[in-house]
Amino acid sequence: MNQAEQLKRKAAEAALSFVEDDMIVGVGTGSTVNHFIELLKGMKGRIDGAVSSSDASTALLKQAGIAVMDLNSVGTLPLYVDGADETDAHRRLIKGGGAALTREKIVAAASEKFVCIVDESKKVGVLGEFPLPIEVIPMARSYVARQLVAAGGRPVFREGVTTDNGNVILDVHDLNLVDPVSVERQFNCIPGVVTVGLFAIRPAEVVISAGVGGVERF
Repeated sequence: MNQAEQLKRKAAEAALSFVEDDMIVGVGTGSTVNHFIELLKGMKGRIDGAVSSSDASTALLKQAGIAVMDLNSVGTLPLYVDGADETDAHRRLIKGGGAALTREKIVAAASEKFVCIVDESKKVGVLGEFPLPIEVIPMARSYVARQLVAAGGRPVFREGVTTDNGNVILDVHDLNLVDPVSVERQFNCIPGVVTVGLFAIRPAEVVISAGVGGVERF
């Protein structure tokens, strides 16, 4: 396991302290979360199950012997654990590099506590170096792209990618995200936008960041 994967695993290990007996745990998507799922396997007899944010995570959870439940049948979740492509010091995030942003945002919204696990390379002063993913209804792709250009962005169609919801992704470069809450609200209002990969209106409650010097929580 290379150093980057070791750091992801350390962050995932630290998140286990938030998992309590008899919980139904919300589980995100991505390479860091894959470590969390693998570690969660050791607790499968103690938790009631999981709600997954993607087909990929659902498959891994089932392989681990963890019951996967429908969010509609469980109500509010006590905990959601997921990664991020970027986080700032205020725990506001960019997510969606794996194209699961819509389900991730739904499960996060339905959870009492969102714990974000990252390696230290994901910490930034201002969000936006990582292009902002936006999930879009296919017929609205060109229209939404024009609105994003008018807002100062440079949208790039993520070719060959269809989300679990049957939609497409525009990755938006060159955005000024000093005020990510306002940008999230603005882009949410564009007809045809399903979800914006900014988690700023509702940020994470806790970010666990693993670095060569140890694990930090903020």
